[in-house]
Amino acid sequence: MPAPELDRLIHEPARLRLVTLLYVVDEADFTYLADRTGMTAGNISSHMAKLESGGYVEIDKSFVGRRPRTVYRLTTDGRTAVETYRREIAALLTGIDDADTP
Repeated sequence: MPAPELDRLIHEPARLRLVTLLYVVDEADFTYLADRTGMTAGNISSHMAKLESGGYVEIDKSFVGRRPRTVYRLTTDGRTAVETYRREIAALLTGIDDADTP
């Protein structure tokens, strides 16, 4: 059986971390993601822009008082993409166990 074609947008390690964090919450602000991932502001912004362009993430920017607040959430397509990715990785890893060894 051929290996599944993994979603390259999600498969990149930093983006995978971000989407898996977003998968388990309704939404997350920038500070939450930075604290959980240890990623820089530039990295988070760059990867989230790619995920938004791919239709996987919605980004809401607002102000609370005078402070900017950026909130991220997975779109329906993003949530589906994470679920598909999870199934494909599981199938790939199961394939390792099922492979004939020389």
